[in-house]
This record gives sequence, C-alpha cells and structure tokens, in this order.
Amino acid sequence: MDIVSSTQVSTFYGWWQFSVCLFAFLALLSIWYHIGKKQDDFGQVWLALSILCWSVSGLIEIISWEDIGLGLHFKEGVKSVFSLLNSLFILLALPWFRYLPKPFAPLIKSSFWRYIIGIPFVFALLPTLHKMFLVSNAVIISELDVYYALLTLFFLGFVLWESFEKRRLPLLAWLSIITIAITLLAQIYKLLDDAINLLLFSAIFKTSLIMLFFALALSWVKELTETVIPTPHQLKLRFLKKDRGSDKDSFQVSIQGFPGNEDRLIPLTPALYTLFKLFAERRLDKTDGWLEIKPKNFDVSKTYDINDHNELKRLMVALLDGLFGKQTWTKDKHFVPLKTTLFEMSEHRERKIRLLLPKENITIENNG
Repeated sequence: MDIVSSTQVSTFYGWWQFSVCLFAFLALLSIWYHIGKKQDDFGQVWLALSILCWSVSGLIEIISWEDIGLGLHFKEGVKSVFSLLNSLFILLALPWFRYLPKPFAPLIKSSFWRYIIGIPFVFALLPTLHKMFLVSNAVIISELDVYYALLTLFFLGFVLWESFEKRRLPLLAWLSIITIAITLLAQIYKLLDDAINLLLFSAIFKTSLIMLFFALALSWVKELTETVIPTPHQLKLRFLKKDRGSDKDSFQVSIQGFPGNEDRLIPLTPALYTLFKLFAERRLDKTDGWLEIKPKNFDVSKTYDINDHNELKRLMVALLDGLFGKQTWTKDKHFVPLKTTLFEMSEHRERKIRLLLPKENITIENNG
C-alpha cells in the first residue's frame, strides 16, 4: 500500500471513529439523562466518557500534525493518552454495575479501587508525556497503554458476563466474551505495529463494545420495568399439577402479571409448596381465608397453620429467587413490595395472615 492510500485509509477511519463515537457518546448520555440520572447511577456517564475518548482519538487521526509543526511522535502520544483515559473511565464505571463477579466484587466496591486503577494509570501516563514533550524525535511506544488496556479487559470481561448472565441474557454474555477476545487481538496487533490489521480490528471491537454498552443500558431498563411489582389484581397464581413420575420440579407454581405477559415458573420445596397452596385453598374457601402464626407462648392444645415467621420468610425468598434470580433482588425494592402484594396481615395484630389475590386469579391444578 503506497503512502497516499495509507493516508486516505487513516483519514477515512478517523472520520468514521470521530462521528460514530460522538453520536454513541451523546446517545448513551441521553439515556442516562432520562433514566440513570433519576436513579443516581453514574456508571453510564463514565462509559459515555470512555466512548468520547475514542471520538477524540478519531479527530486526532484526521489532523495533519506535520502542518502545525508537531511530529508524528506527538500524534501517537496524544492517542496513547486518550487510550489510557478510555481504559480509566471504563474502570471507573465498574463500581456502578449492579452485578459484579463474586471474587472481584469486594475489591471493585472498596474505597481502594480508585488507587488500584489510578496508580497504574499515572505510571503509564507520565512516561508517555515525557516522550511527547521532552524527546522530540522519539517514537511513542504503545506498550504502556496496551498493558493498561489488558487490565481493563480482564475486569470488564468478568463484569459484562456477570451483568448479562444475571439478567438472563446468556447470548449477550457470550457475545461480550467474543468482543473481549477481538479487543485483545487488536491490542496484540498494536504491539506488533501492524497498522492495517490494527485499523480493521479496532473498528470491529469499538463498534462491538459500543453496541454492548447500549445492550447493557437497555437490559438495565428492561430489568427496571420487569422488577416493578404488580398489584394483587394484576397477578395470577396457578399451582401446577404434580408430575408423579418424577420428583424433579414436581412442586411448581406459575405467576403471571409481570411485564412481558409471560408465565414465570417457580420451583418450590414440598414444604413451601404445601404452605403456599394452603394460603390459596383458604382464599378459595368460603371462610375468611386467614392462617394463624404460632405465638411464642402458644396453646399446646391448639393446632397452628404456620410455625413461625421464618416459614413465611423462606417462602418469600424462594418466590423472589424464582422470579428474579438468586442474589439479584433487594429487600426494599422486591421483598417488601411483593410481600405487600401477596399477603395481608390482620389489622388487629392477631398473628393472622392471608393471601391477598382475588379468588378468580387463583387456580389449583394439583388437588392431590
């Protein structure tokens, strides 16, 4: 490839990167402004700023640095600085992610995280600035920003996988791993100084990562809508007929009424299934439907429906795990609202509780 065509390719790539990444920055920031700002979630802001760094890098590719009296080394140095900033902003976004991999969650959430990512950033930035301003004829070596990018890819890969996996989006989780692999390959070409393959794989991984960031934002919006607890009249409860040929998933309930209009099948232990079914049977009876919880100083001659409040808690935890996934729900946003929707406590503090759903919304297929 001659010099003219190489310059044309670089200019085309620069305009593409500048315009596409600028649009992606504004679009992601708009999503945050309309939704994330109300949630006090600044993770999207950091991700948007990381994309803005790519846009500025595209603009740097367009500028003719020789015409303004600065050498090629200065151009490569500025690109390295914004590559470092891109990685830094991505790492700053990670503590805002709701789902973090267990081995790294305490580290990412800790107050030491800023030092863990900040100190390597400074040690990579200072030599780059030194070569830019003090070594006029040196060619900027990009190993430092590549090494910092490898640190970013390591943590980002795990976090993206966990985020999509916990939101029950396995295909996106696998696509995130493929994107991380392509990005890693681009970093290798950067070390090898293979300009053409670097441009190709850079265009691929930047486009893929941008789409993943938008998929992540939309999955977050999807989760916000799906975790809204409906009212009792919106929910429909169905106790499925038990498969006598197998013990696996024999005790299941179906809850319908959450956004998406899909049946959510929830497996329960035999004891919890029996307790939940007892609530439904009492509700369908012509009686008042109340179940009584055994008090601490109980009457030994009396039979109680529920031994203690822990039984109710275990039932609620099993329902929430089935609806939203284990360790993906919170007490304030899920446990308390769902309990308020499903159950009603006696106003007279008689340690009595009953199912709140309308009778016509309850179906028992398994009467055995």
